[in-house]
Amino acid sequence: MRNNFILLLLLTFSLTASAQSPKSFSLDEAITYALSNSLSIKNAQIGIADANEQIKENKALGLPTVSATLGYNHYLKLPVSLVPAEFFGGQAGEFAELAFGTKNNISAAVDVQSLLFDWSYLTALKAARAYRSYSEEEKVMTEADVKNQVRSAYLPSLIIDESKKTLEKNIANVKNLRFETSELYKAGFVEQLDVDRLDLTIANLETQLGNLDRQKQLVYNTLKLVMNYPIDQEIIISDNLDKLLVEASVNDLEADINYSSRPEYRLANMGKKLNLLNIDYVKSTYYPNLVGFGQYSQSGQSDDFFNNNIWIDVAVVGVQMNVPLYSGGGKKAKLQRAQLDLARTENQMRSLERVIWLEVGNARIAYKNARVNVAEQEKNLALAQRIYDTTQIKYKEGVGSSLEITQAEQALFQSQQNIIQARYELLLAKIDLDKALGK
Repeated sequence: MRNNFILLLLLTFSLTASAQSPKSFSLDEAITYALSNSLSIKNAQIGIADANEQIKENKALGLPTVSATLGYNHYLKLPVSLVPAEFFGGQAGEFAELAFGTKNNISAAVDVQSLLFDWSYLTALKAARAYRSYSEEEKVMTEADVKNQVRSAYLPSLIIDESKKTLEKNIANVKNLRFETSELYKAGFVEQLDVDRLDLTIANLETQLGNLDRQKQLVYNTLKLVMNYPIDQEIIISDNLDKLLVEASVNDLEADINYSSRPEYRLANMGKKLNLLNIDYVKSTYYPNLVGFGQYSQSGQSDDFFNNNIWIDVAVVGVQMNVPLYSGGGKKAKLQRAQLDLARTENQMRSLERVIWLEVGNARIAYKNARVNVAEQEKNLALAQRIYDTTQIKYKEGVGSSLEITQAEQALFQSQQNIIQARYELLLAKIDLDKALGK
């Protein structure tokens, strides 16, 4: 029994530790997680479900409806009518009171009604299906927004990680140089000032490293937020800039713009279709509709509830045509408003085309500029590295100063930061290009 209890404790501890262990995410994995957990996407799915229910609701308007009624009346005092008294031997001009009916009346009826033809009903069904497609496209646009949010939150963590690696590498190099300089100082070949300069450089680099650690926590919290990941749980970023830097194709940079690749443009186009259906619906209300109905009822009447009941059956079927003749100008105003909505949507689509054209053009220019900047920063980094290596050699041979090597080290570090920033901006430019192209 004791062994079983210990085993249970170990299993519970193992499960708790597993639940709290940090999870590692590549960019694609982070996007997949966000798509599965995003509340905005869940709301978009609710919108699709609601659109499906609207279709069912609209269909029900054209299906037969059946209702039943059951009633019972007990007259405490029967209604009285006045009739000429002369019918019963009275004098002319006088009236006699005559009670009609029975004290107890029971009735039961079944009514059936069905829409046989209504053009507006058919148009409403088309509109409901189109609205479902509209809701589905809204979900696609929401998913695209979530993807872009995750990318925008994920990338800063990469540049922080890259910067940390560079800082840690430089700190190690300077510490090694500081050790060598300290030994030279002990041997009397350099001054204390040379050692102090390197100590100051190390302190500054370590301060920057601490700042990056604090910034990293803020960036990670933002990423957790857009992923809808638990804020109190740790997260690990597994991708790096090299892996995510993918060259844009010639087609991406030169091909004609396909506006329909953008989800917001497709959404606007579906809005235009809904406007057209709304116009058709208003027009269809000018047409007559045809309704079929039927009723069967049975009523019982008696002064004594349990005896001498008289039962009467009634059955009727019929067809009714409703013809709209005049609506006071209301339908005409509705039609004009629907046409104005269509014109407004068409103007919005033309405006959106201009915006997309500008976004794609700017994104292509920004990507080309970022690509050129990366190439230039790579050259600058190679030059800074060569200067640093040469300065180190001169310093070790006693023909260079510690100030020169400190300056060379700072220039190298700045070049390293510049190349990281340039590659980061190239990655951002590629993401913006994909977004502009609707990819």
